[in-house]
Amino acid sequence: MVHKQIKRFVDVILKLNQVQSKTCTFAITALKDGYSINSDDQDSDTAPLLEKEVEKITVPPKCCSVRCNLAALMFFGFAVVYGLRVNLSVAMVAMVNGTNNQPSSNSNISNECPVPTHTLDNNSQSSEQPDGIPRYPWNPEMQGMLLSAFFFGYLFTQIPGGYLSGRFGGSLFLGGGVLGTAVLTLLTPLSAQLGAKWLFALRALEGFGEGVTFPAMMAMWARWAPPLERARLMTFSGAGSSFGAFVALPLTGFICHSLGWPAVFYSCGSVGCLWAVFWFILVSDEPRTHPRISDREKCYIINSIGSQGTPHGWSVPVLSMLFSVPLWAIIIPQMCSNWSYYTLLTSLPTYMDSVLHFDLRQNSFLSALPYLAGWLFSVGSGVLADNLLERELLSVTAVRKLFTFIGLFLPAVFLLAVGFTGCSGVLAVTFLTLSSAFGGFSAAGVYINQIDIAPRYAGTLLGITNTFGTIPGVLAPIVVGYLTKDHSVTGWRHVFWLSAGVSAFGAIFYVIFGTGKIQSWARTDEESDTDTHN
Repeated sequence: MVHKQIKRFVDVILKLNQVQSKTCTFAITALKDGYSINSDDQDSDTAPLLEKEVEKITVPPKCCSVRCNLAALMFFGFAVVYGLRVNLSVAMVAMVNGTNNQPSSNSNISNECPVPTHTLDNNSQSSEQPDGIPRYPWNPEMQGMLLSAFFFGYLFTQIPGGYLSGRFGGSLFLGGGVLGTAVLTLLTPLSAQLGAKWLFALRALEGFGEGVTFPAMMAMWARWAPPLERARLMTFSGAGSSFGAFVALPLTGFICHSLGWPAVFYSCGSVGCLWAVFWFILVSDEPRTHPRISDREKCYIINSIGSQGTPHGWSVPVLSMLFSVPLWAIIIPQMCSNWSYYTLLTSLPTYMDSVLHFDLRQNSFLSALPYLAGWLFSVGSGVLADNLLERELLSVTAVRKLFTFIGLFLPAVFLLAVGFTGCSGVLAVTFLTLSSAFGGFSAAGVYINQIDIAPRYAGTLLGITNTFGTIPGVLAPIVVGYLTKDHSVTGWRHVFWLSAGVSAFGAIFYVIFGTGKIQSWARTDEESDTDTHN
């Protein structure tokens, strides 16, 4: 009996030593036995993502880990990205000469909603600019074109950015994209003085630089995010976009009122340049090359991701991607979701100004509320999604479908309700906030589905899906400008109803065709050989 106890004690000690060794023996054994999330077994969608015993022993603490620090840096980076993107939406109210963008006197419907007395008294003060600040006679159609200019450039660098990030690593492209956009933002006041065409070209160039950022993020997480932490890490870092919009919108309104609209672009551009300095000093493309990561965390990340965490090389299976139904199941819903998102992102301040008659400071603060709700719900959705997977309550496919349906269909219901609010600012803001809040659930659904179906090509796939997803960013402001040229409640009702219908269609489409299983064309040669032997 004593002999058996001593032997058992020695075995435990040996196992602990093996866990602490740099070779990460247990994790490698788990991968060989088929417990990686990236294996493509028939039951991979319902099998444990990592062997429970191995996971409990080898997972290093999350607090202050390098991967969590990376998520925090990305969070603030995307906050800057969206601050650079939305600043024009609020600044446009101050940049435009109000006497030149009102409905014509023969319009059938104008000023349907009564202007509150306090707003009437404060409007002239809040929209006034300090002496010497120019204002421009841009009509609603021209404003729509300027707001959509960013997305013309944004279209062209998504796929190249994803491909190159997957080949060489994403840190250079993400940091360089933010830095380039920030520098161009500093030139916005000058380009506006030169004319609308110059401003359109500058905004398109900003979109060109920013187009690589999200594909680069996805390529980096393909090498950094352990399978059971993907949703929370990716949703947290991506939630910086909603946080950035939440902070930038009221701050932009305050700066416009206090210092004049040019100061908005100088401050946003300066913050972007400062962030880029920290990014290039602190970030590496992958755990293998990071100088300050612990051996334990490095082994955990590398071995939990497996061979899918390696660069994909120069060639990619383009034809297989083109005819992949799961990929199109991501593209279509993202286009539908982005139609609503970009409609609000670019046009909500105009709606609150021209229909609900909020003054500039009220406008910017209330326009930010939906993004605060979206930020909180998106972060929470990532934690909830990972918990469902860790406890094996739902498969990856079921989790992605559930969160996508909640994140697209419920926002459609609330957008539909906005169309019936008429002149009630309280109801309109409430429904818009609820719509954005539930929209945050899609962050743990369709928006991270690329890394489920093809981890090695996640950056390239996000480039493809974002390219299609940017089309609504180009078209939505133009359509809004056309539908609302008379500033009527009816015109805006059509805007919200159109957005609701498009979003609901995307939810249904994903539920039918979406999946969380890795695709055969995304497997490495090593995985293919393993499957053949099995």
